Amino acid sequence: MARNPAWQKSAPVFAALGDATRLRLLAALCAGGALSIAQLTTGTAITRQAVTKHLQVLADAGLVRDSWQGRERLWELEPSRLDEARRSLDAIAAQWDQALARLKRFVER
Repeated sequence: MARNPAWQKSAPVFAALGDATRLRLLAALCAGGALSIAQLTTGTAITRQAVTKHLQVLADAGLVRDSWQGRERLWELEPSRLDEARRSLDAIAAQWDQALARLKRFVER
């Protein structure tokens, strides 16, 4: 498989999404818009400190961004990075489809 910088660029996104807590946080931000740490921890057993660390991993991967509203720090989804990762997965899926089609043609000969 040829090297593709787009896939390499998506690697941190997939690494960040490899944790159930971070997936839950991302889902909450997708559904609820910009949310504070307090809102993200409500009803969970996870501490605010742990949520902050997970959000920083997501931010480092470019999946979320923060902003200040008064004294409150709000976090929101950065959808462009998810779109890039989806395009990488689509490209990989297309390559698999092509490889399977070649295998099918070979087997049917």
